[in-house]
Amino acid sequence: QLQAYGGGLVQAGGSLRLSCAASGRTFSAYTVGWFRQRPGKEREFVTAITWIDGVKYADSVKGRFTISRDNAKNTAYLQMNSLKTEDTAVYYCAGRQVLGLSRVTLLSEYIEWGQGTLVTVSS
Repeated sequence: QLQAYGGGLVQAGGSLRLSCAASGRTFSAYTVGWFRQRPGKEREFVTAITWIDGVKYADSVKGRFTISRDNAKNTAYLQMNSLKTEDTAVYYCAGRQVLGLSRVTLLSEYIEWGQGTLVTVSS
């Protein structure tokens, strides 16, 4: 089970860190992805980190967002810097064991989803 939290209201140019906490003892074997759903848009891939720390980013967030994980805490993080108004969205974390980097952008590959946390970036 995954739980995403840490969203909030931030001004453009600011930073925010999201967390994705997992229950269970197999977190180290999970690939964790972050997706977002902007108003009126479909859910889209943001970033992911595999169980062996491979990472992938959407072009729109490269250089601004950083994904990481702490297996001892069963938690993955999404550090978001230089936020833009277009980053406003509900952010979801998702997980699946040993999902390879070539497939991390695909929503359908993930088995577990967190409830979403709202990030609002104001101008």
